[in-house]
This record gives sequence, structure tokens and C-alpha cells, in this order.
Amino acid sequence: QVQLVESGGGLVQPGGSLRLSCVASGFSVAHRAMDWYRQAPGKGRELVGTINSRGRVTKYADSVKDRFTISRDNTKNTVYLQMNSLKLEDTAVYYCAWPIGSEVHWGQGTQVTVSS
Repeated sequence: QVQLVESGGGLVQPGGSLRLSCVASGFSVAHRAMDWYRQAPGKGRELVGTINSRGRVTKYADSVKDRFTISRDNTKNTVYLQMNSLKLEDTAVYYCAWPIGSEVHWGQGTQVTVSS
């Protein structure tokens, strides 16, 4: 059974950092493209970034470029989202996702709140 479990969210002040983790089970993240999304209150789900099957990040949303970094540890079957220089507008529920064909497996999400 495929499962994605995010963790690492919380309350942080503007300018702070958080690292989100997404632990996968039921499949190997190695050689898979994985996505991070977020959904702010009252808004649609936004693609934050994608790490491709070769472990290279192929895209970041303009709003997070140069601040967020996606990485993967195949030995831990985990994908990470390092978030630096956090802004108020980064407040959202963050999800990891495994797109496979026309289907997408989602985690339950982790809340990130940026507030002073």
C-alpha cells in the first residue's frame, strides 16, 4: 500500500527556516519523480517544486526560488523540502505527492505557519 507521510511543519517567524520530510512506504522514491505542493487558506493547491527521477530538481515555483530546496535520501526513502527565509505568504499546508500516470498519490499534509 502506497503511503506518504509528511512531517516537520510548525510555527516559525518570518525569516526563519523549516525542513519538511516526506517518508514514503509501499514504493521506492529512488528513480521516481516527486512533487511538493502547498495550499494556502482560501487558495488552490500550488506546485512548489519537483525532483525528477534522476534526483535533479526540475522546477520551482517563482515564489520560492532561491529560498526552497528539494532533495531526496533514497536510503531513508524520504524526500525533503528545505525552506529558508520564510515569508508570511508561505503559510500553507504542504503536501508531497507521487504522480504516476494519470494518478497522484498524496500525503496528508503538514501545516506551516509563518507569523511574528
